[in-house]
Amino acid sequence: MKSIKQEVNDFLHRSMDSHVRIAVTGLSRAGKTAFITSLVNQLLHTSTHHQLPLLSATRDKRVIGAKREPQTNMMVPRFAYDEAMVQLQGSEPNWPEPTRDVSEIRLALKYKPNKKSKKLLSSTATLHLDIIDYPGEWLLDLPLLDMDFSQWSQSQFTALSGKRLELAKPWLEALDKVDLQGEVDEHSLQSVAQIYTQYLHACKDEGLHWVQPGRFVLPGELEGAPVLQFFPCRFDPEQKVAKESNLATLKARYHEYQTKVVKAFYKHHFSTFDRQIVLVDCLQPLNTGYESFMDMRSALEQLMHSFRYGRSGMVKRLFAPRIDKVLFAATKADHVTPEQHSNLVSLLQQMVHPAWQTASFENIEMSCISMASIQATQTGFITSGDQSIPAIQGVSLSGEPLTVYPGEVPKKLPSEEYWQKRGFEFTAFKPMASQQDEPLPHIRMDKALEYLLGDKLK
Repeated sequence: MKSIKQEVNDFLHRSMDSHVRIAVTGLSRAGKTAFITSLVNQLLHTSTHHQLPLLSATRDKRVIGAKREPQTNMMVPRFAYDEAMVQLQGSEPNWPEPTRDVSEIRLALKYKPNKKSKKLLSSTATLHLDIIDYPGEWLLDLPLLDMDFSQWSQSQFTALSGKRLELAKPWLEALDKVDLQGEVDEHSLQSVAQIYTQYLHACKDEGLHWVQPGRFVLPGELEGAPVLQFFPCRFDPEQKVAKESNLATLKARYHEYQTKVVKAFYKHHFSTFDRQIVLVDCLQPLNTGYESFMDMRSALEQLMHSFRYGRSGMVKRLFAPRIDKVLFAATKADHVTPEQHSNLVSLLQQMVHPAWQTASFENIEMSCISMASIQATQTGFITSGDQSIPAIQGVSLSGEPLTVYPGEVPKKLPSEEYWQKRGFEFTAFKPMASQQDEPLPHIRMDKALEYLLGDKLK
């Protein structure tokens, strides 16, 4: 049996434990997997390296160390941290595989508290940190919870212009052959759903971000299930729907997708989050073109509209999250020269302005930064005659060493003329080489960690 003194000590240690869950949010290719890998890597090295000067607890040498812990949810796969590190620290570093399903990782951070109330109880405290990773495409399904099948179908047809309309032609041709009021033909519905899914994949390949339903392009364990075999269609919502018809089946599958897939996922994972970081890749769309950039902005606007944190917001209404801090981060800051970082932050602020206003009104703290979770380039200068031009140097994805000046990042949302002038040239680079016993190189990960965790480590 434990002595009274041991019982008291155990109680004090339990009372010094705290817990935080971080929602890492971002559209596809925004860098969620790289961010989580770097976050874990940086914290695991806090006891031996001093690479996080902007994280006050490490700067003050109050962090004793960090370790990985078994996750509490045994039904969710573990985040593939070890596999990601193998990719990053190989003889030829490569980016980790992008997220294809939900996963989770948990850390414990032991630190010396500086709050008087905590110091009186114990000389050390522990912060347990849970991070959930999931495909960015799945985020795009959240607005479906506010739309019935007719409204969602109409939104998809309204979006058909420019590239989308061209890419949608095979699906629209197949759709014209479907007798919506006819007796259900599951083979026909499956065939048209596959063509619609191919259309969504084609949109992604062309740099368009808004693809719905998101599970169609990354189905996870639902691949081949009838709940993923529906598609938008044109019909009169006031018209009586025949039972056992194609239209009745499509509506039923859409409703099942809403409740059993979308709502279940967000209720299970988002109801317990304390902090949120929204990762945004502003650079790739700048490179792709006006339509891609505006599509990304529209996707982000609709996503953040769904994440309204007030009483009337969908997330609050459905899941009652406890989020009290949101950080917007422009990723891949190492892919532009340092003097452009302020422009990158300014551009991101313009893009998220409506969400910022809403959250501020609800007394939720918000901030914007530029960062690179895992550094891919070094900075320098190119000499041209008597001039020195700022440049970045790295290895391209094809393995070619490059020194380039990418150009200027616009401070404000650009007009279509911006792309006619070709003011920016984005080049994707491989991650920089790093040693196995060294933390990954980064830009402002410590600033992100201070914002998300700093007050929890006091």
